[in-house]
Amino acid sequence: MSDDRRLEVLRAIVQDYVRTSEPVGSKALLERHQLGVSAATVRNDMAALEEEGLITAPHTSAGRVPTDAGYRLFVDRLSTIKPLTRAERTAIERFLHGAVDLDDVVARTTRLLSSLTSQVAVMQYPSLTSSTVRHIELVPLGGPRLMVVLIVNTGRVEQRVLDAGRDLTGSEDVVAELRARVNATSVGQPLAAVPARLATLVDAARPEDASLTSAVADVLRDALEEQTEERVVLAGTANLARVGTDFPTSLSSVLDALEEHVVLLRLMGNLSSTREGDQVAVSIGAENPYAPLRTTSVVATSYGVAGGLGILGPTRMDYPQAMAAVRAVAQYVAEILDG
Repeated sequence: MSDDRRLEVLRAIVQDYVRTSEPVGSKALLERHQLGVSAATVRNDMAALEEEGLITAPHTSAGRVPTDAGYRLFVDRLSTIKPLTRAERTAIERFLHGAVDLDDVVARTTRLLSSLTSQVAVMQYPSLTSSTVRHIELVPLGGPRLMVVLIVNTGRVEQRVLDAGRDLTGSEDVVAELRARVNATSVGQPLAAVPARLATLVDAARPEDASLTSAVADVLRDALEEQTEERVVLAGTANLARVGTDFPTSLSSVLDALEEHVVLLRLMGNLSSTREGDQVAVSIGAENPYAPLRTTSVVATSYGVAGGLGILGPTRMDYPQAMAAVRAVAQYVAEILDG
């Protein structure tokens, strides 16, 4: 049996099983695909694929289904990821560019990915390690009240209102000077490095401005601590129920695992370590390190250097379409957050 023909038969089995969810027999393969060989040859090829652990018989019928190893070989031998259509890409761009802030971007992204793939969409909020301060604004609100606005390079915005301990009416120059010093100290710096730099700023403040400077620094430190929380957002969990036959005994375990965001963060991190650059990583079945998710597959990539996004679903998945959707959406998200 030639390797090329074996791969062609495997490809046909994967495609048919993904589409129909029914075990695939040699007769169906010959009817649906131009394999150019006899029924006996196809049966021999299928027997060889089964011996190699790439397909298996779920019961005593003549039909076969791909194994995790079969899906892996299929994915690894994809020469290219079929691009989305122009209409699909236009729809993605329009939908995501309507977002008003980072939370909206994340919510729209997960809903969009879930809709495009009919799987569970997972998106990790931008990571602390790659986030920097874009700008800090100080806005007098009248009397002693001052609004502090922290803007991160990923688009995250945090607002706090503090009591300056003194009336700031007529102190526009003082606020403007403090704003300039805070930005000179913080802009472009990693979030984790900013608190120490703010402490230096407080130490260098004039005695008459020390209280105000300290209050602003304390509020910013609180806001920065909230930025350190790693978060993931899901959409489309109900899609798993629609393919319940793919999880005859494990659906409840999968749903429980999806509620453990620490597990998802680790999963996204593991996939990040296996891919290069903006490549799409695929983890299939038993390759997943967390046991309750070993009946699922995960397709993920990064958006810029900020975080990861992807989809999770049964191993019986349209991998080329899922990979194309994940890659395209990630590219648009990166453009929005970097813009």
